[in-house]
Amino acid sequence: MLASKSLQLLGNSPSQYSSTLMARLLLLTNSTGASAEVLPALSLLQHSVKILPAVASVLVDIPEVDVLFIDARRDLSAAKSLTKLIKTTGVGCPILLITTEGGLSATSADWGFDDVILDSAGPAEVDARIRVAIGKLEALRIQADPTSGEIKSGDVIIDEKSYTAKIKGRSLDLTFKEFELLKYLVQHPGRVFTRAQLLQEIWGYDYFGGTRTVDVHIRRLRSKLGPEFEAIIGTVRNVGYRFNASRDAALQDERSL
Repeated sequence: MLASKSLQLLGNSPSQYSSTLMARLLLLTNSTGASAEVLPALSLLQHSVKILPAVASVLVDIPEVDVLFIDARRDLSAAKSLTKLIKTTGVGCPILLITTEGGLSATSADWGFDDVILDSAGPAEVDARIRVAIGKLEALRIQADPTSGEIKSGDVIIDEKSYTAKIKGRSLDLTFKEFELLKYLVQHPGRVFTRAQLLQEIWGYDYFGGTRTVDVHIRRLRSKLGPEFEAIIGTVRNVGYRFNASRDAALQDERSL
């Protein structure tokens, strides 16, 4: 009910606020309501939200997530203790503290959270903070490990830092969208994507072109990969496309056409 009411007040659809990043979020709260009660803006975004009680016992088997939210609206002391405890476990994702405007003055960096956000924050702000938190963590990882910016699958190497791609040592002269499309497919080897899914992930919700745009870019990519490797981007008839990391899978795709 709250999410629906918020939509009416804002006059916008959830997709308007969504970036191409679909993050896995974990919300720790002792509220009995949905995430919309704790941080209403979350219900207007397309991220995946899992809710667990804000108690220490959940840390025994905490799921793999991209961002961890802690509800500190009503009990700052308990939130402080939980946040510090989580940090000692070596959790590898950013921690965002949700609080009221009155609670801001009581928060402190020594709690161990990465960012603090008001429960009244709008969807655009929440989405931006999620993206920034994930981006900062990724930047630190790349800084610590220079090779972490590389994505390797089969004969393809994607370097996210320099926006370059190679196939068996040969550099590919790709446009930005061709690079993003190849990178996305390489990151999900064997997974089949429809044209609509690829259009959404690479071009975003605000793009008004048709799915033929995907076909055109796939055709250009295959041309630049050359006859020896063009089949690594396989066509799944009546469905879409997938990246074949192995030659055997690529040849199998060719035979099935």
